[in-house]
Amino acid sequence: MIPFLSLKDVTALHGDEINAAVTKVVNSGWYLQGEENKHFEENYAKFIGTKHCIGCANGLDALIWIFRAYIELGIMEPGDEIIVPANTYIATILAITENRLKPILVEPKLNSLEIDDDLIEENITPKTKAICIVHLYGRNAYTDKIGELCKKYNLKLIEDNAQAHGCKHTDGRITGSIGDAAGHSFYPGKNLGALGDGGAVTTNDDKLATAIRTLANYGSSKKYVFKYTGRNSRLDEIQAAVLDVKLKYLVEDNAHRKMVANYYYDNIKNPLITMPDRLPDEQNVYHLFPVLCKKRDELHDFLEKNGVGTVIHYPIAPHKQECYKEWNEMGLPITEYIANHELSLPIGPSISMEEVMEVVRLVNMF
Repeated sequence: MIPFLSLKDVTALHGDEINAAVTKVVNSGWYLQGEENKHFEENYAKFIGTKHCIGCANGLDALIWIFRAYIELGIMEPGDEIIVPANTYIATILAITENRLKPILVEPKLNSLEIDDDLIEENITPKTKAICIVHLYGRNAYTDKIGELCKKYNLKLIEDNAQAHGCKHTDGRITGSIGDAAGHSFYPGKNLGALGDGGAVTTNDDKLATAIRTLANYGSSKKYVFKYTGRNSRLDEIQAAVLDVKLKYLVEDNAHRKMVANYYYDNIKNPLITMPDRLPDEQNVYHLFPVLCKKRDELHDFLEKNGVGTVIHYPIAPHKQECYKEWNEMGLPITEYIANHELSLPIGPSISMEEVMEVVRLVNMF
């Protein structure tokens, strides 16, 4: 069997250090908002290249707090519009609607699977307050044109960096430091993954950082004093300690992902399968390796029967979900094409090149 991703094997890569870090926290007797959070937030902010990192409960909360903080600061208000890619994991859109903001879904480019920057401007209205880009699959989604549009229309740029820890833009900036604020997920399967849920916001905006930290702590910045009607959304000490260990190896682990991806690009030759355009290595950290196949379900079944785990990202587009039934009749053909034809091949820091070669052999055989 070649699993899609073995979390046990990923953890074992740095198992001794992780076990020592967890034991240290357990023996410390301090489990929330302590030194481990402080150290990780400082180290992750330095890695990303921002002044602030605010740990929180998960990646969805990270995005929710960004929008909520902008509302509390008077920069946005319910009913305002946020441009967002139609092809994304639903959490990006949930964060917008959670704050009673209006998502404006923009189609991706089929060759990149990321938001089509040529379609953004026609969707900007007087109600538009931000562009939320998603570095989906680990690919850099930012373009200079998006930055120019934000300046032209005075829009906030928010990054969903849940899948792209360590990815860079062409100018060398790391995703998560390009926009006004960014949400990060540390779900266990991510490039930088915890042993449970976890998330963070990075930003250079002092006021925004203070508002987010307050909102995520019941709305309180001083014990028993509540400025906002907030929620409890904090990164615990064990997860912070684990993440601090794994952060040291993120560049190395991403390099292995890139080696795997380059082998796929160089050796997959099946005419039934297309791959998104190949980006320079620094612009893709390959959280996932998506391919498109008109016989996607048959390919999935063939690989499963031959011991290769695959996952579809994502089989139902957000606008076709029951929770957004008011959008179900929308026509977004490129997004729907991706949902019907995408399949992700195994990739990660623990997969061996022998396993990768076997995946390629079977894909080419299909």
